[in-house]
Amino acid sequence: MNRLHELVALVRGQIDGTGLEGIGPMTLPGLQMIASTTLTEATPLVFEPMLCLILEGAKSTTLGAETHAYRAGQYLVVSTDLPVSGKVVEAPYLAVGIPLDRAMIAELMLEMGDPVGETPSTRGLAVSDIDDDLLDTVIRLVRLLDRPDEAVVMAPMIRRELMWRLLRGERGEMMRQIGSDGGRPDQVRRAIRWLRENFSAPMRIEDLAGVAGMSETSLHRHFKAVTAMSPLQYQKQLRLQEARNLLLSQGRDVAGVGFAVGYDSPSQFSREYARLFGAPPGRDLDRLRADPSLAVAI
Repeated sequence: MNRLHELVALVRGQIDGTGLEGIGPMTLPGLQMIASTTLTEATPLVFEPMLCLILEGAKSTTLGAETHAYRAGQYLVVSTDLPVSGKVVEAPYLAVGIPLDRAMIAELMLEMGDPVGETPSTRGLAVSDIDDDLLDTVIRLVRLLDRPDEAVVMAPMIRRELMWRLLRGERGEMMRQIGSDGGRPDQVRRAIRWLRENFSAPMRIEDLAGVAGMSETSLHRHFKAVTAMSPLQYQKQLRLQEARNLLLSQGRDVAGVGFAVGYDSPSQFSREYARLFGAPPGRDLDRLRADPSLAVAI
């Protein structure tokens, strides 16, 4: 893993002295640095399709009732939008995040003779060990940060190579799920898109099944296979995460925030908020204002 140390040095050279804590800005199209100098509490956030290489430290992420642990020398793949809760369990923590491009993946699948059609509904989050080819590709991408003239031409080419290596690797099935056009993964993706865009609206499972073009039974089965939760649980996670953001930006109108994200009952809102965040809304807001680092996404 000497090449892993090389990548650590390259990334440290970019962020040391910047005070980066959490997810940094996109430095190239398709490249982010993620860092934490300390252990963190569990922080809810929504993952989008991405590759994350862990370079130092360790983290655990909870998806539904599942907990996934990963550490230096491993990578995380996420194939769809997933509300999760993550915490750093070994610091310092350092990672590189790269969004996964659906159009690029679909194009590669066609070029490889891989049908862009029906693929199995597989879990949308998985962990694997970094192989040397993947590591080499990411090193070449990070090096472009110091070569902006080359990056204009080379970065898209290297990102394309990266998608190809993932398609050919251990998590190729997940990548095909991203690039699929039609079939169950695409139908689940439609349901997820509707929930993200309409999380505060009332949701009837028969209507969501109509959006996805599936039966209610099939929607439940395939949605849970991908997200590890039911559509109702997924919507609840989105609502509560948005509620926390609103509290931080708008203040202490707890009942108003609950109504804004779709709750009819203030008591139910406070109860479910406390279950997810460990404290009712008002107390959680006091805690976050006293220590803003608790709300930093890692």
